[in-house]
Amino acid sequence: MSSDSSTMDVEPTTAGGGAAAVAAASVVDPSIFESVQKQIDEDTQLRDELRGFLKTLDRQGRQIQSILSRAHAVPASALPQLIQSTEPAFAEQKETIRQLAEVASRYPYYKYYGIWTREVQNAVFSLIFARWLVGADGKQGQLLTIEEVGAALGVPVNVKDRDVFHVTIEEYLQSLITLIEELARLAVNSVTLGDYERPMVISRFVKDLHAAFQVLNLKNDTLRRRSDGIKYNVKRIEDVVYDLSLRNLVPKEPGK
Repeated sequence: MSSDSSTMDVEPTTAGGGAAAVAAASVVDPSIFESVQKQIDEDTQLRDELRGFLKTLDRQGRQIQSILSRAHAVPASALPQLIQSTEPAFAEQKETIRQLAEVASRYPYYKYYGIWTREVQNAVFSLIFARWLVGADGKQGQLLTIEEVGAALGVPVNVKDRDVFHVTIEEYLQSLITLIEELARLAVNSVTLGDYERPMVISRFVKDLHAAFQVLNLKNDTLRRRSDGIKYNVKRIEDVVYDLSLRNLVPKEPGK
């Protein structure tokens, strides 16, 4: 009995020691998680750096929008001077985008583009709206192409063969929809200013743009939903034109 008891006393100790040895051998290499943590820290540092540029872009964008918003309260004759006053702010914005592009182009584009796409859309819209108000020939109603937008911002557009910062077609189209929304407001405010010609220009432009969007087969859900809403702005502008026609305020075209 004493021999058996001695054997039983030893076995648990031996088993416990074996389990501890197995556990010690199965521990995950700590260097794996050290490497993961290093990558997380680098990613966080990059995102913070990118957000720094975006804060600057947001401030510059609000400054530009503050100036452009005056287009709703001044006559068409004052627009050239108004647009000219935005040039310093546009130049600063272009430089910030250049710095952002320089940093962003070192990393996978589609991993981080969600951080800056909204600010890029705002910058594109501001450019397009400013050119619409006063075109290269001094007339209103001109539309910048995506290539002209890229040239104005100093960045490539719709890049498919390189992993670099660029303006996407989706960002351009989102900006066009924002332009339509802004023009619908401008049509109403133009009447308040006694400008009955500009709503007619806006109506023709927006109808053409709406027709162009209807041809597109959009895959982006957000973009498709927003484009579906263009018809409401078209209707809003048509109501302004209809009201002008009822009041016999529609300007006569030359030769008629």
